Amino acid sequence: MSDFHLAQMNTARLRAPLEDPSMTDFAEGIALMNALADRSPGFVWRLVGDSGDGTIAAPTDPSRIYTLSVWESPEHLRAYAYQSEHLEYLRRRRDWFHPHGAQAALVLWWIPAGKVPTLRQGISRLGRLQAGGPTPDAFTFRQLFPAPELSRR
Repeated sequence: MSDFHLAQMNTARLRAPLEDPSMTDFAEGIALMNALADRSPGFVWRLVGDSGDGTIAAPTDPSRIYTLSVWESPEHLRAYAYQSEHLEYLRRRRDWFHPHGAQAALVLWWIPAGKVPTLRQGISRLGRLQAGGPTPDAFTFRQLFPAPELSRR
């Protein structure tokens, strides 16, 4: 058991409102992907919105959505994202979301085990990543940083 867990937040800008017929497959998949995450090895926690799912719309831009979750390790998150049914939804992201271009859409950071991150913290970490590139405080799968060491007295 680690003293730290991996927090992750990702964001996307919807091509159409979730109620639009072009978004049906994505909207129906939200509950399936959340259930898959909930039962995945290494899953710790995810933010749940008012609608009961983990997809949170930005108050200032309803087309911008966020997800926020916590995992025991990068390996656990990677297995969920890229080695499960989630990968099929990931492959279809261009059907549902506008491209990000050079902007990062995912940010990872370490948190003490037992702590819960906030959406505000995730947005701040994403801003740090976009402004300064990967650091131990905000990084991606392409450049992972190890969990911090607890100082022992």
